Amino acid sequence: MRFAQPFYFLLLLLIVPLVYFEFRKKKGAVRFSDLSFFKTIPNRAKILRYVPIILNIAVLTLISFALARPQRGRVYEEVETKGVDIMLCLDISTSMIAPDFTPKNRLFVAKEQAKEFISKRKGDRIGLVVFAADALTQCPLTFDHKILRDLIDYVNFGILEDGTAIGVGLATAVTRLKDSKAKEKMIILLTDGVNNTGELDPTSSAKLCQTYHIKVYCIGVGKKEPFIFFANHPAVGRGRMRAEPIDMNTLNEISALTEGKAFLATDAEALKIIYEEIDRMEPTKFKVSQHTVYSEKASAFMLPALIVLITNFLLGFTFLRKLP
Repeated sequence: MRFAQPFYFLLLLLIVPLVYFEFRKKKGAVRFSDLSFFKTIPNRAKILRYVPIILNIAVLTLISFALARPQRGRVYEEVETKGVDIMLCLDISTSMIAPDFTPKNRLFVAKEQAKEFISKRKGDRIGLVVFAADALTQCPLTFDHKILRDLIDYVNFGILEDGTAIGVGLATAVTRLKDSKAKEKMIILLTDGVNNTGELDPTSSAKLCQTYHIKVYCIGVGKKEPFIFFANHPAVGRGRMRAEPIDMNTLNEISALTEGKAFLATDAEALKIIYEEIDRMEPTKFKVSQHTVYSEKASAFMLPALIVLITNFLLGFTFLRKLP
């Protein structure tokens, strides 16, 4: 445990004048208002005479510790690990709102697939790019998989202008991987595969991945046939929408150009096959730097201080009440 503001311990110096003035101040003619309790125990009154000052000192001490901001930290030492660099590329266009997996929509299923993938890849650096009409790096390559899973939970529609620019999403993921020192790099693309906008088409971006020796594994999320559904559109509200069929041809082309593979999200073996492919890749040794995360523990002192303060106040109006 450490204290972020230890200078507050100087408040403990107030204990000396507190004790001094306690013994100097005028005493009441009768120290206790209820003497019957002490007739059978004569020495009890002498002992209880010091209870108020003891409680005051306790309150001051506890408050000093609380103000000093006690913190407990978790230290992460520098360790060596082996793995590959992986960027998740997640489609958040409104076409992903289609409830193919009733009551779950395409985005929900894609996010669940992504989180399941992350949970099985200890030792790998993983990042996240989300895309619609444009693309955004939500998380750079990191070993902190917990933070990455939390970020995926917060991903939703409406972050970017609507549209499906698979090529732009892939290109953004490439910029995060092209300068990586890892021997093996890959992209996991989670989308319904229906590209309809963007300066780069999926094929051009796949060739860019090929240039940097980045394999792309595609997970197609959706059905193979169109259907009509009602949903809350982030821009126009609730209404009637048409779900386009998943474009597996585009996903197969991307994966073929980059020596990856394409799967349907409904394929129970999809992630297992991807895991096996990654395990066959040559891992790179990484060093994870030490860092410490601190959590505040002031409440552990503030609550007892409040209890002692209330106790002292109540005793002053009952057993320890002085009569003039």
